[in-house]
Amino acid sequence: MVEIKLPELGEDIEKATVACFHYNIGDHVNADDDIVEVVTDKATFNVPTNVSGDISNILVAVGQEIEVGQVIACIDEEKNYESEIQ
Repeated sequence: MVEIKLPELGEDIEKATVACFHYNIGDHVNADDDIVEVVTDKATFNVPTNVSGDISNILVAVGQEIEVGQVIACIDEEKNYESEIQ
């Protein structure tokens, strides 16, 4: 399982708000697909995945503020889908 985390977005940006997901649990994604859109007070960013596989977990909710390095979703190829939206 690969954890997709909120990457560094720029200097002095430590948090972002989840605007929307482009995929759902169970959807297949390819490497470099944008899976989530986040918004800061400075800009809007798309967060890509670096692997291909199926989204097995989404760990944050739309509208939730998250920190750089926080796990957003998990991707694996075993198709064990369990939503853990907080």
